[in-house]
Amino acid sequence: MTLWLYIARRLAVLVPTLLVVSVLIFSLQQLLPGDPALALAGEEHDAAVVAAIRARYHLDRPLAVQYGIWIGNVLRGDFGESLRNRIPVAELLASKLPVTVELAICSMLIALVIGLPAGIVSAARKGTAVDAAANLVALSGLSVPHFWLGIMLILLFAVRLGWLPASGYVPPWESLSRNFLTILLPSFVLGTGVAGVMMRHTRSAMLQTLDADYVRTARAKGVPERLVVLKHALRNALIPVITLGAIEFGRLLSGAVLTEQIFAIPGFGKLLVDGVFNRDYAVVQAVVLVSASLYLVLNLLADILYFVVNPRLRGTA
Repeated sequence: MTLWLYIARRLAVLVPTLLVVSVLIFSLQQLLPGDPALALAGEEHDAAVVAAIRARYHLDRPLAVQYGIWIGNVLRGDFGESLRNRIPVAELLASKLPVTVELAICSMLIALVIGLPAGIVSAARKGTAVDAAANLVALSGLSVPHFWLGIMLILLFAVRLGWLPASGYVPPWESLSRNFLTILLPSFVLGTGVAGVMMRHTRSAMLQTLDADYVRTARAKGVPERLVVLKHALRNALIPVITLGAIEFGRLLSGAVLTEQIFAIPGFGKLLVDGVFNRDYAVVQAVVLVSASLYLVLNLLADILYFVVNPRLRGTA
């Protein structure tokens, strides 16, 4: 199978999946309590004002028609207008998405720096105290709740030591140093969870590769163990880890809600929570749809990358 045929087949699955996701997002949104028209009209529910709001935002139309209008506008890049801020939702997304992307990139870098070496060392020293310590660290990263770790880090580094700010965000174009200080703690909180997943998958892949025939042959030829691990085993062991990294990056983009709330990071997560509390339907729909789309697209890219680096798939996919 050629690469282009594989991409075409994956896109044939991706497009209907996105449509199903959009229907689910729109349908579930209707189950939220409260009436956005009444909320927007304020305490004094003037019937004429409420009717005008319903007509303006198509809330008086059947749900199928509302969905058709909404998805048609989305395909043209129009996510509607924020009921609370009275500005296009696309502008809000454009201002918040870079913050979440930066947080996800920094978190992934921390996960790679911790998880990859820990997984390699753990596999190379299987059954030793180093292996046990690496597994303990990985389990800790997976099991400790993000909100608890975030609060503990704030109490230690912001309140007690005063080294880092407790919350807030400074864009990198205003001050690189202050941007680094404000993004460090939330990135570490998110990165430790991914590092645990990365460590366990790297260790598992390395153990399988280290038992392969070509690795035993290399050892029989007298190749030093360090070169066996880093040159012969690591290259093949990283193939599934690449896929995992892309999936985890997509998860970081769509799953940083609690961490952004704790550290007051003005990204997608905070925008979503504010939208839910304010019954800002257009914002909630747009954030969830964009997050789900990013996750699916990154999964597609991971599959394509896996297809490229693993020649065995070309005969079976």
